Amino acid sequence: METNKKQASRSKGVSAGLIIVGCAIVAAVFFFWFCSHPMHFEKNHPIDAFGTLRQGGYVIPCVITLLLTVICLSFERFFALNRASGKGKISKFVIAAKAKLAKGDIDGANKLCDQQKGSVANILKAALVRYRDVEAITNLNNDEKAAIIQKELEEATTLELPYLEKNLNIIAAISSLGTLFGLLGTVLGMIRSFSAMGAEGAPDSTTLAIGISEALMNTALGIGTGAVAIISYTYFSGRLTDMTNSVDEVGFAIGQTYTEKHGGLQ
Repeated sequence: METNKKQASRSKGVSAGLIIVGCAIVAAVFFFWFCSHPMHFEKNHPIDAFGTLRQGGYVIPCVITLLLTVICLSFERFFALNRASGKGKISKFVIAAKAKLAKGDIDGANKLCDQQKGSVANILKAALVRYRDVEAITNLNNDEKAAIIQKELEEATTLELPYLEKNLNIIAAISSLGTLFGLLGTVLGMIRSFSAMGAEGAPDSTTLAIGISEALMNTALGIGTGAVAIISYTYFSGRLTDMTNSVDEVGFAIGQTYTEKHGGLQ
Protein backbone atom coordinates (compact mmCIF):
# COMPACT_ATOMS: atom_id res chain seq x y z
CA MET A 1 0.00 0.00 0.00
CA GLU A 2 2.83 2.36 0.87
CA THR A 3 4.47 1.67 -2.51
CA ASN A 4 1.21 2.46 -4.30
CA LYS A 5 0.94 5.78 -2.45
CA LYS A 6 4.47 6.70 -3.46
CA GLN A 7 3.77 5.82 -7.08
CA ALA A 8 0.52 7.82 -7.08
CA SER A 9 2.27 10.81 -5.53
CA ARG A 10 5.14 10.65 -7.99
CA SER A 11 2.75 10.58 -10.95
CA LYS A 12 1.83 14.22 -10.30
CA GLY A 13 5.25 15.29 -11.57
CA VAL A 14 5.89 18.80 -12.87
CA SER A 15 2.83 20.91 -13.63
CA ALA A 16 2.53 21.53 -17.37
CA GLY A 17 0.41 24.60 -16.62
CA LEU A 18 3.25 26.26 -14.71
CA ILE A 19 5.68 25.43 -17.50
CA ILE A 20 3.38 26.97 -20.13
CA VAL A 21 2.86 30.15 -18.07
CA GLY A 22 6.60 30.47 -17.49
CA CYS A 23 7.34 29.97 -21.19
CA ALA A 24 4.69 32.58 -22.09
CA ILE A 25 6.35 35.13 -19.77
CA VAL A 26 9.80 34.42 -21.22
CA ALA A 27 8.44 34.67 -24.78
CA ALA A 28 6.71 37.99 -24.04
CA VAL A 29 9.84 39.49 -22.46
CA PHE A 30 12.00 38.23 -25.32
CA PHE A 31 9.67 39.56 -28.02
CA PHE A 32 8.42 42.85 -26.58
CA TRP A 33 11.59 43.93 -24.79
CA PHE A 34 14.67 42.28 -26.28
CA CYS A 35 13.57 42.06 -29.93
CA SER A 36 12.10 45.58 -29.74
CA HIS A 37 15.33 47.11 -28.45
CA PRO A 38 16.66 49.95 -30.65
CA MET A 39 19.98 48.15 -31.11
CA HIS A 40 18.21 45.77 -33.51
CA PHE A 41 16.95 48.61 -35.74
CA GLU A 42 18.35 51.40 -37.81
CA LYS A 43 15.92 54.07 -38.98
CA ASN A 44 13.04 51.74 -38.07
CA HIS A 45 14.46 48.98 -40.28
CA PRO A 46 15.69 45.71 -38.71
CA ILE A 47 19.41 45.11 -38.98
CA ASP A 48 19.55 41.57 -37.53
CA ALA A 49 17.45 38.46 -37.01
CA PHE A 50 15.97 39.73 -33.75
CA GLY A 51 14.69 42.89 -35.37
CA THR A 52 13.27 40.85 -38.22
CA LEU A 53 11.60 38.56 -35.69
CA ARG A 54 9.99 41.60 -34.05
CA GLN A 55 8.36 42.46 -37.35
CA GLY A 56 6.75 39.04 -37.44
CA GLY A 57 3.71 40.39 -35.61
CA TYR A 58 1.93 39.44 -32.42
CA VAL A 59 1.48 35.78 -33.36
CA ILE A 60 5.24 35.29 -33.00
CA PRO A 61 5.28 35.34 -29.15
CA CYS A 62 2.52 32.70 -29.19
CA VAL A 63 4.62 30.44 -31.42
CA ILE A 64 7.72 31.09 -29.30
CA THR A 65 5.69 30.08 -26.23
CA LEU A 66 4.79 26.80 -27.92
CA LEU A 67 8.41 26.18 -28.94
CA LEU A 68 9.75 26.86 -25.44
CA THR A 69 7.02 24.65 -23.97
CA VAL A 70 8.02 21.74 -26.21
CA ILE A 71 11.67 22.17 -25.27
CA CYS A 72 10.93 22.34 -21.52
CA LEU A 73 8.52 19.41 -21.57
CA SER A 74 11.00 17.38 -23.61
CA PHE A 75 13.68 17.89 -20.96
CA GLU A 76 11.14 17.04 -18.26
CA ARG A 77 10.14 13.81 -20.03
CA PHE A 78 13.77 12.90 -20.71
CA PHE A 79 14.74 13.03 -17.04
CA ALA A 80 11.43 11.48 -15.92
CA LEU A 81 11.74 8.49 -18.23
CA ASN A 82 15.39 8.07 -17.26
CA ARG A 83 14.28 7.81 -13.64
CA ALA A 84 11.50 5.45 -14.63
CA SER A 85 13.98 3.25 -16.50
CA GLY A 86 15.88 2.52 -13.30
CA LYS A 87 19.59 2.00 -12.78
CA GLY A 88 20.36 -0.17 -15.78
CA LYS A 89 19.07 -0.99 -19.23
CA ILE A 90 15.52 -2.25 -19.13
CA SER A 91 16.23 -4.90 -21.77
CA LYS A 92 18.97 -6.47 -19.63
CA PHE A 93 16.77 -6.34 -16.55
CA VAL A 94 13.90 -8.06 -18.37
CA ILE A 95 16.19 -10.82 -19.65
CA ALA A 96 17.66 -11.38 -16.17
CA ALA A 97 14.23 -11.30 -14.49
CA LYS A 98 12.75 -13.77 -17.00
CA ALA A 99 15.70 -16.09 -16.39
CA LYS A 100 15.08 -15.98 -12.63
CA LEU A 101 11.36 -16.56 -13.10
CA ALA A 102 11.98 -19.44 -15.51
CA LYS A 103 13.93 -21.15 -12.72
CA GLY A 104 11.20 -20.37 -10.19
CA ASP A 105 13.62 -18.14 -8.27
CA ILE A 106 11.12 -15.61 -6.91
CA ASP A 107 13.55 -14.29 -4.28
CA GLY A 108 16.19 -13.73 -6.95
CA ALA A 109 13.70 -11.83 -9.11
CA ASN A 110 12.80 -9.71 -6.07
CA LYS A 111 16.44 -8.81 -5.53
CA LEU A 112 16.77 -7.81 -9.18
CA CYS A 113 13.78 -5.47 -8.76
CA ASP A 114 15.37 -3.88 -5.68
CA GLN A 115 18.61 -3.32 -7.61
CA GLN A 116 17.01 -2.04 -10.81
CA LYS A 117 14.26 0.19 -9.37
CA GLY A 118 12.24 2.15 -11.93
CA SER A 119 8.71 1.59 -13.23
CA VAL A 120 9.12 -1.87 -14.77
CA ALA A 121 10.84 -3.14 -11.62
CA ASN A 122 8.10 -1.60 -9.43
CA ILE A 123 5.39 -3.34 -11.44
CA LEU A 124 7.15 -6.71 -11.34
CA LYS A 125 7.87 -6.40 -7.63
CA ALA A 126 4.19 -5.69 -6.89
CA ALA A 127 3.25 -8.83 -8.80
CA LEU A 128 5.91 -10.87 -6.97
CA VAL A 129 4.63 -9.72 -3.58
CA ARG A 130 1.14 -10.81 -4.59
CA TYR A 131 2.63 -14.08 -5.88
CA ARG A 132 3.93 -14.86 -2.39
CA ASP A 133 0.59 -13.89 -0.84
CA VAL A 134 -1.56 -16.15 -3.01
CA GLU A 135 0.72 -19.14 -2.43
CA ALA A 136 -0.37 -19.07 1.20
CA ILE A 137 -4.09 -19.01 0.33
CA THR A 138 -5.72 -22.42 0.59
CA ASN A 139 -9.38 -21.75 -0.26
CA LEU A 140 -8.82 -20.73 -3.91
CA ASN A 141 -7.93 -22.81 -6.94
CA ASN A 142 -4.91 -22.07 -9.12
CA ASP A 143 -6.89 -20.21 -11.79
CA GLU A 144 -8.28 -17.83 -9.18
CA LYS A 145 -4.82 -17.30 -7.71
CA ALA A 146 -3.36 -16.59 -11.15
CA ALA A 147 -6.16 -14.07 -11.74
CA ILE A 148 -5.24 -12.28 -8.50
CA ILE A 149 -1.60 -12.01 -9.60
CA GLN A 150 -2.68 -10.72 -13.01
CA LYS A 151 -4.98 -8.15 -11.41
CA GLU A 152 -2.15 -6.90 -9.19
CA LEU A 153 0.06 -6.59 -12.26
CA GLU A 154 -2.61 -4.56 -14.05
CA GLU A 155 -3.19 -2.29 -11.04
CA ALA A 156 0.53 -1.62 -10.65
CA THR A 157 0.76 -0.82 -14.36
CA THR A 158 -2.21 1.55 -14.07
CA LEU A 159 -0.44 3.41 -11.28
CA GLU A 160 2.79 3.75 -13.24
CA LEU A 161 1.39 4.67 -16.68
CA PRO A 162 0.16 8.20 -15.81
CA TYR A 163 3.69 9.10 -14.73
CA LEU A 164 5.17 7.67 -17.92
CA GLU A 165 2.62 9.29 -20.25
CA LYS A 166 2.47 12.66 -18.48
CA ASN A 167 2.71 15.72 -20.79
CA LEU A 168 3.04 13.65 -23.96
CA ASN A 169 -0.47 14.68 -25.02
CA ILE A 170 0.55 18.34 -24.75
CA ILE A 171 3.61 17.76 -26.93
CA ALA A 172 1.37 15.97 -29.45
CA ALA A 173 -1.06 18.91 -29.47
CA ILE A 174 1.73 21.43 -30.01
CA SER A 175 2.93 19.48 -33.06
CA SER A 176 -0.28 20.67 -34.73
CA LEU A 177 -0.76 23.97 -32.92
CA GLY A 178 2.71 25.23 -33.84
CA THR A 179 2.02 24.80 -37.54
CA LEU A 180 -1.49 26.27 -37.24
CA PHE A 181 -0.29 29.38 -35.39
CA GLY A 182 2.45 29.79 -37.96
CA LEU A 183 -0.18 29.59 -40.71
CA LEU A 184 -2.30 32.19 -38.92
CA GLY A 185 0.65 34.57 -38.75
CA THR A 186 1.38 33.91 -42.42
CA VAL A 187 -2.19 34.78 -43.41
CA LEU A 188 -2.13 37.98 -41.35
CA GLY A 189 1.18 38.97 -42.95
CA MET A 190 -0.14 38.36 -46.43
CA ILE A 191 -3.25 40.42 -45.66
CA ARG A 192 -0.99 43.33 -44.72
CA SER A 193 1.03 42.85 -47.91
CA PHE A 194 -2.02 42.79 -50.18
CA SER A 195 -3.44 45.81 -48.38
CA ALA A 196 -0.28 47.73 -49.22
CA MET A 197 -0.43 46.59 -52.85
CA GLY A 198 -4.10 47.53 -53.11
CA ALA A 199 -3.61 51.10 -51.91
CA GLU A 200 -4.13 53.88 -54.42
CA GLY A 201 -1.02 55.08 -56.19
CA ALA A 202 2.35 53.46 -55.68
CA PRO A 203 2.38 50.54 -53.20
CA ASP A 204 3.72 51.36 -49.74
CA SER A 205 7.02 49.50 -49.97
CA THR A 206 7.62 49.61 -46.20
CA THR A 207 4.22 48.12 -45.36
CA LEU A 208 4.63 45.58 -48.15
CA ALA A 209 8.05 44.51 -46.84
CA ILE A 210 6.80 44.26 -43.26
CA GLY A 211 3.84 42.15 -44.37
CA ILE A 212 6.03 39.74 -46.32
CA SER A 213 8.51 39.57 -43.43
CA GLU A 214 5.69 38.84 -41.01
CA ALA A 215 4.38 36.05 -43.24
CA LEU A 216 7.76 34.39 -43.73
CA MET A 217 8.85 34.61 -40.09
CA ASN A 218 5.60 33.03 -38.91
CA THR A 219 5.86 30.30 -41.53
CA ALA A 220 9.42 29.41 -40.58
CA LEU A 221 8.88 29.51 -36.82
CA GLY A 222 5.58 27.61 -36.99
CA ILE A 223 6.98 24.80 -39.13
CA GLY A 224 10.08 24.60 -36.95
CA THR A 225 7.99 24.36 -33.78
CA GLY A 226 5.80 21.64 -35.28
CA ALA A 227 8.85 19.68 -36.40
CA VAL A 228 10.49 19.83 -32.96
CA ALA A 229 7.24 18.69 -31.31
CA ILE A 230 6.82 15.76 -33.73
CA ILE A 231 10.41 14.61 -33.21
CA SER A 232 10.04 14.87 -29.43
CA TYR A 233 6.71 13.03 -29.35
CA THR A 234 7.97 10.25 -31.61
CA TYR A 235 11.08 9.71 -29.49
CA PHE A 236 9.29 9.59 -26.14
CA SER A 237 6.41 7.50 -27.50
CA GLY A 238 8.99 4.98 -28.68
CA ARG A 239 10.58 4.82 -25.24
CA LEU A 240 7.17 4.43 -23.63
CA THR A 241 6.29 1.61 -26.01
CA ASP A 242 9.54 -0.18 -25.13
CA MET A 243 8.70 0.07 -21.42
CA THR A 244 5.14 -1.19 -21.83
CA ASN A 245 6.42 -4.08 -23.94
CA SER A 246 8.85 -4.92 -21.14
CA VAL A 247 5.98 -4.94 -18.65
CA ASP A 248 4.06 -7.33 -20.91
CA GLU A 249 7.09 -9.61 -21.11
CA VAL A 250 7.65 -9.87 -17.36
CA GLY A 251 3.90 -10.18 -16.79
CA PHE A 252 3.72 -13.15 -19.14
CA ALA A 253 6.83 -14.63 -17.52
CA ILE A 254 5.46 -14.49 -13.98
CA GLY A 255 2.16 -16.00 -15.13
CA GLN A 256 4.00 -18.80 -16.89
CA THR A 257 6.14 -19.41 -13.81
CA TYR A 258 3.09 -19.78 -11.59
CA THR A 259 1.39 -22.11 -14.08
CA GLU A 260 4.47 -24.35 -14.39
CA LYS A 261 5.05 -24.44 -10.66
CA HIS A 262 1.48 -25.00 -9.57
CA GLY A 263 -0.20 -26.35 -12.69
CA GLY A 264 -0.36 -29.84 -11.36
CA LEU A 265 -1.83 -28.81 -8.02
CA GLN A 266 -5.49 -28.06 -7.41
